[in-house]
Amino acid sequence: MQTSQLLAGAAKIDVTPQDLTGLTNLWRTPFEGVHDKIYLRALVVDNGIEAAAIVASDLLEYGDTADIRERIEKEIGIPADHIIITASHAHNTPRVGTTSPGATAYQGGPATLEYTKVIYDQIATVVQQAKAALQPARVGIGTGKADVNTNRDEYTADGYLLGVNPHGPSDKTVWVVKFESLSGDPIAILMNYAVHAVVLGPENTLVTGDLPSVAERYVEQHYNDKAIALWTIGAAGDQNPKYMAWDTTYSQKDTEPGYPLMNALGQIVGEEVVRVAGRIDRMTPMARIAAEGQVISCPASPPKRHHGPNPITPVESLNIYLGLIMINHIAITSVSGEVATNIYYHLRRDSPFTNTIMITMANDRIGYIIEDAGHETPTFEASGTPLKPGAEKAIVHNLVDMMSKY
Repeated sequence: MQTSQLLAGAAKIDVTPQDLTGLTNLWRTPFEGVHDKIYLRALVVDNGIEAAAIVASDLLEYGDTADIRERIEKEIGIPADHIIITASHAHNTPRVGTTSPGATAYQGGPATLEYTKVIYDQIATVVQQAKAALQPARVGIGTGKADVNTNRDEYTADGYLLGVNPHGPSDKTVWVVKFESLSGDPIAILMNYAVHAVVLGPENTLVTGDLPSVAERYVEQHYNDKAIALWTIGAAGDQNPKYMAWDTTYSQKDTEPGYPLMNALGQIVGEEVVRVAGRIDRMTPMARIAAEGQVISCPASPPKRHHGPNPITPVESLNIYLGLIMINHIAITSVSGEVATNIYYHLRRDSPFTNTIMITMANDRIGYIIEDAGHETPTFEASGTPLKPGAEKAIVHNLVDMMSKY
């Protein structure tokens, strides 16, 4: 990789649905209104030699994003395998795209397909805007901690249930990558944290980006809306918020849905992002940039548990999309599913770089991806994964191999 002046640009676009007819949350509850606006946010980095883009979305999930990434390559000039498109997995937002064969994602109807067209157009637009905003920049990285998530595989007298398991693996790390102009003006904050965006549950009827959107808004407001704050979800396959409104609010049936709780948890993460960003003092204007993507095929089998309205198409194998964007010694990896914590721990142990981030729900959503040893334990994720054992080793091996080139 050659080192040259770093250029960075960022942009955001409001993609709140104008017509909610036919759109539902993950639990198929029809939307009746909007609580908070949802956005696409894009970051483009360039050094005159290589360019890459990350699109962070306040959305439930994507199907295969190959078409829109190829469109961006053709129209904007950023290679398709240099693009990471990720959703926050907020369960009370619409999904985008069709379900890949064999994946456990829920298939939307005609309204979802129409909304997908809108989102794809807006993705192309927001990436173009971010590229147009490129300017000489500096980059730095830092980490903090937020005790907002918890391992959710709780063992009870009735077996494994979704609950709170304080003894299970749970990564509290808040990753912060800060981009600023050469004069110190903020450009973008890329954050990464491992938690399901499910403070609000199935009985909520309003569009909301949940705690990730709260964190994004908080960070942007801290910078007087001069910075774009991009939330990316880490290895949250087995991570829920420690507190969820639908565990309490709906059991009472006499209070409004838990937006105050959602705001509180999102602000905690946002506060930590701001604190960490303020303490990043090693900022460099020079950058080596590299990016690549890879598709690996892993053995598949229908999951033991599937509550979706559509049957799962039987397949012998599933494609997992892996991505890597290197900015100096910052390794931003991506995986197209809901990855369990122990797989990320494995990657961190084997990675040649201290600063190794994993973005999940990226460029597709095939379902839960659990560690190989976890297939023997009847947890929620193990009973819902569409994959046979072997994905953990394949993901870690291939991502490490990709990083080792640089």
